[in-house]
Amino acid sequence: MAVNDAFGLAFSGASDAGFTPYSQAVRELQCFIGDPVGSVDRAIAENPGFVMAHVFKGYLFGLATEREATAVAKACYEAALPLAATRREEAHVSALGHLAGGRWHEAARILEDVAIDFPLDAVALQIGHQIDFFTGNARMLRDRIARALPSWQDGMPGYHAVLGMQAFGLEEMGDYARAETLGRAAIEIEPRDGWAQHAVAHVMEMQSRQRDGIAWMRANPEAWTTESFLKVHNWWHLALFHYDLGETDEVLALYDGPIYGTRSTLALNMVDASAILWRLHLGGVDAGDRWAALAANWTPKAGAGNYAFNDAHAMMAFVGAGLDAPARTLLDAQREAMRGDDDNAAFTRDVGHPLTLAIQAFGDRDYSRTVRLIRPIRAIAHRFGGSHAQRDIIDLTLIEAALRAGDGALARALTAERSMARPDSPLSALLSRRAADLS
Repeated sequence: MAVNDAFGLAFSGASDAGFTPYSQAVRELQCFIGDPVGSVDRAIAENPGFVMAHVFKGYLFGLATEREATAVAKACYEAALPLAATRREEAHVSALGHLAGGRWHEAARILEDVAIDFPLDAVALQIGHQIDFFTGNARMLRDRIARALPSWQDGMPGYHAVLGMQAFGLEEMGDYARAETLGRAAIEIEPRDGWAQHAVAHVMEMQSRQRDGIAWMRANPEAWTTESFLKVHNWWHLALFHYDLGETDEVLALYDGPIYGTRSTLALNMVDASAILWRLHLGGVDAGDRWAALAANWTPKAGAGNYAFNDAHAMMAFVGAGLDAPARTLLDAQREAMRGDDDNAAFTRDVGHPLTLAIQAFGDRDYSRTVRLIRPIRAIAHRFGGSHAQRDIIDLTLIEAALRAGDGALARALTAERSMARPDSPLSALLSRRAADLS
C-alpha cells in the first residue's frame, strides 16, 4: 500500500485516509500553526504502517530540545525502523535515528542528500532547515534551500514555506535585501506563515529598522498569532524593536501579555522569556517577581543537560531570581554532558558551558570574569545554535560587563564595533555614550 503526493513522491504504508491528515500535519508545520502532532497521530491511527507518519512525528519531538520529547522521538524511530520503505524514506528513518540520538549534524547531512536527490521533498527541506537553525549553520540555512529552489514554482503546495526558509537563510548570511523580498513574497502567498513573518522581522532587527519592524509586526498580528506555536517567538521579535528604542514599559507589557503571561513550561518559549528579561536586566531594569516565576519553570529542567542553548537561558533565570541550587545542578549537568558522545557535548564544551559560567559570574558581579569567559567564544558562538538576533545577547552581556568592570578601552572598542554593525540603533548610541564616559 502506498500513496503518491502532488509531487510524485511515494509514501509507503499510506492510504488516502491516512495521507490526508499527514498532509495536514505537514501544512501546519510549514506555517507553524495548529496541532501537527494531533494530525499526524490521526494518520498513524489510520495507517499504523505509514512509515513517514512515524518519522514526521519523531521529527516534531526531536526538534523540541526537551529531554522528555527526545524519548518520544526515539520511540517513533523504533516504530518506523521495521516498516516497508522506499530508499528516500529509509534515509528519513536514518536521519530521525541520528536526531533522536543527539547527532544533529549527521541527521542534517542525510537530509541534505535526500533534498539533493528529491528537491521537492518538503519535509526533508524543512526539517533540515530547522536542524541548521538549532546548530547555528548559517551557510546551510541558505544553501540547503537554494539548491532546491529552482525545482519549485508559484502555485505548488508549500511554495511559501520554501520562500520563507530561503528568506531566513539569506538573512542569516547578511543578504538582507533579497531576504526581505522573498519573505514578503511568502507572506503574500500565505499570510499565516510564521517563519516567513519572522524572517522579515530578523532583517529589520539586524538593520536596526525598529519603526519598520514594529509596523511589520503590528500590520496583521492575527495572521501570525492565530493557533500559531511560533507566536511567542514572534512577539519576542516585536519586543526587541521596542527594547532597542528604550521603550521599557512596552517591553514589559509584551512580556506580561503574549510572551510569558501564560507562563509556558516549553523550553522554546522560556528561552524567549529569559532572553527578554536578561536584556532588561543588563539595562538595570528591575523585573520584580517575573524572574522567580520564570526560574520556577526552568528549575525542573536544570538537570537535563541536553541542549546547551537552553542551559544558558536557564542560567539567566536562576541568576535573575537569585537561585544558587538549580544553578549548581545546571552546571553539574553540563559537566556530565561534556563527557557524552553526542553533538551537545561539543555545543556545551565549545560555547554553552563557558557562556553559562559567564552569566553566573555576571550575577555574582564578577564582571572581569564575565569578560574573560565570553571573549574567546564570541567568534564561535554560532556552534551552539540560534540566530544572530538571539546570540546578540552574548555581545550585549560582554559590553555591559566591560562597562561595569570599568574597562574603558575595551568598552569603547566593543561599542565602536557595535555602532559599525548597527549604526541606526539607539541602544548602540547609548552604550557608546556610556563607554565614552569611562576614563
